[in-house]
Amino acid sequence: MDQSRQVVVVGGGISGLSCAYRLRQLGIPVELFEAASATGGLMNTALRDGFLFESGPQSFQGTPLLLQLIRELKLEGDLCKGDNKSPRYVLRHGRMQKIAMSPQALLASSFLSAGSRWKIASEPFRRTTPPTEDESIAAFVRRKFGHEILEYLVSPFVSGVYAGDPEKLSLRAAFPSLEEWEREYGSVIRGAAKSRKDSASEGPPPLCSFRRGVVALTWALATALGPDVTPKSPVAAVLPSQTEGGGFTIRFENGMHRSAAAVILAAPAYTASHIVQTLDVGLAQTLSGIPYTSVAVYAAGYRNKQASMPPNGFGLLIPRSENHRTLGIVFNSSLFPGRAPEGHFTITSFLGGAMDTALLDQSQGQIEAIAIKDSSTILGITGEPVNSALWRHPKALPQYNLGHGHIVAALREGERANPGLFFSGNYLEGPSIGKCVERAFKTAEAVRECGL
Repeated sequence: MDQSRQVVVVGGGISGLSCAYRLRQLGIPVELFEAASATGGLMNTALRDGFLFESGPQSFQGTPLLLQLIRELKLEGDLCKGDNKSPRYVLRHGRMQKIAMSPQALLASSFLSAGSRWKIASEPFRRTTPPTEDESIAAFVRRKFGHEILEYLVSPFVSGVYAGDPEKLSLRAAFPSLEEWEREYGSVIRGAAKSRKDSASEGPPPLCSFRRGVVALTWALATALGPDVTPKSPVAAVLPSQTEGGGFTIRFENGMHRSAAAVILAAPAYTASHIVQTLDVGLAQTLSGIPYTSVAVYAAGYRNKQASMPPNGFGLLIPRSENHRTLGIVFNSSLFPGRAPEGHFTITSFLGGAMDTALLDQSQGQIEAIAIKDSSTILGITGEPVNSALWRHPKALPQYNLGHGHIVAALREGERANPGLFFSGNYLEGPSIGKCVERAFKTAEAVRECGL
């Protein structure tokens, strides 16, 4: 096969695997190179004495595209769908309080003060216009709804999605629909209602995982690609090809070279920055400007009798004002089967994030002690876990901070300036598994449109 006509994908996380899979579907020769010994990125599952622990995403929303991909990969028999109505909780004044999932239900609950409920009730009747400049999530929520809603609803939610700081995160980049609704309707509640009405026939995407854990998806993609996936192959640089036909030369850290007609960089932004340094210094600087935040993931299994009642529901978000270092806890056993042996339950705690960057400076034992203390205090669990696993992710999630939209625009301009070079990853259109797969498929189709 003529290597110079192939497409090379760099990075074997969910974005890279999905890109390569879609290219294969489009009939385009492709090879994927992954620096680590296995594909999957942060999506990893550990099985320990009957407990199933996830190192990164604990579940995903079953968007139409993802469900179609699952059908193609013949994973439907392994698919687990959780209950979208599983209760979500927020810790307030040391107590777990169930959160209503709609404006109407919030108005009927006593979770918020009368003043905050009035701000929600009156928002559809107060037409506002978003500012022209990039606005932080915190500034938006204060302007529209006030500090209480920011502190006890929005900030914990932002921590759960981005592990980020709402004072820095860009509303336009992180939650573009909110700005669009305000711009079009003058009200985010009116905009949300209109959006729900337009998509009422589809219903909300189901909450999903697999009996073998989320890693089943990346395993299936890697299996489908077969020998076109090469692990333990870190790429050092992408260079312009010196041949008459153009394209690129990929130089590996071991000194080997490979020719390609096009290259898709599906590695994290900080890795992609080093890879394109020789090709385009400006692009490298743009990529290096995307900050990442650290997260620790602590999964623990307990006997049912260690809690007065095993946790039930989706999970718990913990505002910073509650003086815990845990951002949130997922109740895995309550969501999906097979997460713990009979008579046991599993929970997963997330710690650190953009507002507690010193957390990962602690030792493994110290982080585990913090997670155990927080979950014991909040959930009433007694004793040590029966089994556990800790993952430390120094660069877990890209931060869609103020100005992120300009960064993405600059990357798109960089693609146009370097024909055949493409970017795909969780730093572009959202960090969720569904968004990564959607972006990956679009990238593969863009490769086809350029004539390959």
